[in-house]
Formats: sequence, structure tokens, C-alpha cells
Amino acid sequence: MLEQNRFLKTSSWALSLLLVLPILAIFYTAVGESDDVFGHLMSTVMGTYTLNTILLVVGTVFLSLLMGIPSAWLMANYSIPGDRWLQWALVLPLAMPGYIVGYIYTDWFDYAGPIQLFLRDVTGWTSAAQYWFPDLRTLPGACFVLALVLHPYIYLLARAAFMEQSLTLTQSARLMGCSPLQSFLRVSLPLARPAIAVGASLVAMETLGDFGTVNYFAVSTLTTAVYDTWLGYSNLNAAAKISAIMLVVIFLLISSERYSRRKQKLFSQNVSADKIAKAPLLGKYKVLASIWCWGIVAIAFLAPLGQLLIYAWDYHSSSSIEDFIQYSFNSLYVSSIAAVVALIIALLVNFYRRFSATPASNVPMRMSSLGYAVPGTVLAIGVLISLTSVDHAINDLAKAMDWGRPGLLFSGTMFALLTAFVVRFSAVAIGSVESSLAKVSPSLDMAARTMGCNAKSIIKRVQLPLIRRGCLIAMLLVFIESMKELNAALLLRPFNFETLATYVFNYASDEHLEYAALPAILLVVVGLIPLIMINRSLEQSHS
Repeated sequence: MLEQNRFLKTSSWALSLLLVLPILAIFYTAVGESDDVFGHLMSTVMGTYTLNTILLVVGTVFLSLLMGIPSAWLMANYSIPGDRWLQWALVLPLAMPGYIVGYIYTDWFDYAGPIQLFLRDVTGWTSAAQYWFPDLRTLPGACFVLALVLHPYIYLLARAAFMEQSLTLTQSARLMGCSPLQSFLRVSLPLARPAIAVGASLVAMETLGDFGTVNYFAVSTLTTAVYDTWLGYSNLNAAAKISAIMLVVIFLLISSERYSRRKQKLFSQNVSADKIAKAPLLGKYKVLASIWCWGIVAIAFLAPLGQLLIYAWDYHSSSSIEDFIQYSFNSLYVSSIAAVVALIIALLVNFYRRFSATPASNVPMRMSSLGYAVPGTVLAIGVLISLTSVDHAINDLAKAMDWGRPGLLFSGTMFALLTAFVVRFSAVAIGSVESSLAKVSPSLDMAARTMGCNAKSIIKRVQLPLIRRGCLIAMLLVFIESMKELNAALLLRPFNFETLATYVFNYASDEHLEYAALPAILLVVVGLIPLIMINRSLEQSHS
């Protein structure tokens, strides 16, 4: 038993240190001497990049709150037509990549798009000088598009918080003379504030790390600065410094969210004892609520998906099926390996904590989960720094031994992309395995020990069979997240290697998304799987 515990301890600490190494490499490189490129960026455009990033995050979070909170309140407390479908349909926009939605809406709202063409046909106008029409390809337009696809984070968490609230609280508010709106603002909303704050912080971090949408809308942010500095200037030092700034901003976002509710105390409420059927909305309120909820679903998901289906039908003969098959296989291959590796890491760190009930056993698990909070572009820079250093060391050693330089063994191959996927999404697998393992009673372990089983036998014969479903879910989630990952894939993919995400993005950037409609639909369908799973678990937990 002692030898097996030592193996779990050694492997857990070693893997967690390897997973956190790219983050440490960013700060290590960033504290080095500044060069001319970074100094030039600081004196010219860095202020604009930073301001655009702040405005983008604030604007997206604000619009996401406007979209997510009313929908969550309606779904948690009122009955409207089709609410059984709406409660999960409102989550579907998360499956739609922002740059795809941005391309479609830009295509619709451009001067030559169908909306302005219809407007000119109706009014008789002949040029853009005769009327004003909003330009979507701007910073506010990017905020709107990102809010469309990210607001379900707030909807999911706020809806869960509203469903957990005791009905007696709102009833008491009504008895004291409060209107439904006043009881919502004074009672329900403050109680749901921690969940809403977590959702808003998730939206902020996703917005901060987004590259595809802001690049398509030509909005210069810190994320695009990292990308341009590496690919445009080939300057890893300057890219690391900008990445370190972004990591500090993310740390401040998380810390401020937790600090803002440090004194807030929430007590569990016996919801099942007093929760009754949802109140039906009548008259104009029923109509307005239906228009609001179904309108968001239509604008954020149904309309873009319908346009993709039209593109796929109209341009299927012009699309390259061979490329689609090849890049699908590439994504399948890389994502499958990342899912298996992430599951192995999740099992090791979770079993180490299970068999070593010490405070130190929690550290490898938390260290291994840090990568999920790092934007893909920033993480790619950390992976590049780490693997490039290893490649240089190997080549220097080979030269000193007169073996001949082997070249880029890690940083220039698929290994770099796999590393980024594993570092970024291991947290997803760790969380899933941790949740499943927590449901296995420790008494089963003790019973197995009394029967003479060692740690290896307990894992093999008791725990693994009981957490099999959690392991499958962990692999599935990591696989799907890796399939959709764009930022890291753009920077780390080997030459002549495309994933479905980079393939679709390249066509969207060239204003030819219609030729990549089929892989775009596949990305959306793949993204629907975890959303359906999450919503079903939410329904079961509150049924």
C-alpha cells in the first residue's frame, strides 16, 4: 500500500508541475529585459489595445446580464408557452462560435446584405448617403455578438439560483406590499447575486480570451496583440509580456469577484417543502415574455444555424469534401488523445487525494486545474516558451555530442497542440472525476481493506467500476472542448495541419464561410452535447 501511495504522490506532483509550467514560463519570460518591439507597442498602441479590451469586457458583460437574468427569472418562476423546450433552448447559443455568428450577422447587415437591400427596396433609397444604418463591424457590434453566445453562462447559473430560493421569501415580500418587480429587485436578485457574479466573471474571462470574433470585427485587444506580436513580429518575449498582463487582469477579475461577496452568507433553504407549480403569465405579460425568450433563442441560435444550413445546401457542390474529411480526422485524432491523457491525469490526482487525506494532497489537483482559467492564446505562448526551451536544450546537447541537430521535436509538432489541450482542459476531466468519486462512500474502501485489498485492487475492483460513467463524461467533455478550441490551435498547429475550428475560421476570415458551412455545422452539433448534459443534470437536481 505504501509503495502504491508513493507512486500516486510522485506522479500527481510531477504531472501538476508540468501542467503549471507553461503559466510559470510566461511570467519568467515576461520579467526579462524589454526589447524594442515591446517598447514600441507600449509607446504606440498598447493603450488602445487595453482600452478596447476593457470596453469589450464591460460591454459584453452588461449585455449578457440584460439577456440572461430576465430569461432565468422567467424560466424559474413562470409558465409560458413552450417553457419545457425554452429552458434548454436558451442554453444552445453557447454551442455557436462567436466568429460564425459575427460573420452571418455582418453578411446580413452589410450594405449589400438582404436587410439593407430590403430597406432600400421599400423606401426607394438608392445610396447609403440617404439613410443611417448601424455598422455591426465595430466594438459595440463585437460586444453584441459575444453577448449573444456567452449570456447562457449567466442564464444557467442565475436560473439555478432562482430555482433554489424558497417561495416563502417572495410571498413574504408580496404580503408586505411589494409588487412582483419589487420583490424580484429587493429579494430574489440580491439572493442570486453570488451566482450571477460567477456567471459574469465567466463571461468576462471568455470575452477577454476571445480571438476569432474580435479579429473578424477588426477590434484590436490584448488577445489580438499577443497573436500579432508572435506571428507578425516573431517576438516571443513581447508576446509573453502581454500575456502576463492578461493573466494579471484575469487574476484581478477572479479576486475582485470573490472579494465583493466575502461577507455575504447564504443559508440552504428547504425548497422542496414549499415549491409549487410555476405561476402562469396572462395577457400582455405572457406575450411579452414569450417574445423575449423565443426571440433570444431565434436571434442567437436558430437564425445563424438556419443560415449555415442554407449555406451547406447551396454550396455543397463547391465545398471540398476531401478537406472536410481530412480536417475532421485531424480534430478527431488530436482531441481523442487529449481526452485520454486528461482522464489519466484526472484519475491520478483524484486517487492521490482519496488515499492521502492530507491538506497537501489537494495541491496537485488545484495546480492541474489552473490552465482552464487561461485564455487559449495566452496558454499557447506559455507552451511555446516551455517547449522551445526544451528543443533548444536538446539541440545544444546534440551539437555538443556531435550527433547532429534534430530540429524542433516538440514546439514544431503536434505535441505542442496536444500539450495546450491537456493543460487547458484537464480541469474539466478533474472536476467530472472528482464529482463521481465523491459519491463513492469511504466505507467501501475500508471494507475492501479489511478483505486484504491494496490500493491498486481497490481502484481496479471498487472505485473504477463505480465512477465509470464520470470517466466517460470527462473524456467526452475534454474531447468536445478540444474539437472547438481555436485560439491555441491557430498558434500551435504544425505546418499544413488544420483542425475543424481553424478550417472554419480561415474561411470566415476570407469572407467565404459558406464554403465551410458543413464543418461549421459539425462544430455546432458537437458543442450541443455538453449543453444538453448540463441542462439535464440541472433539471434532475431540482426535480
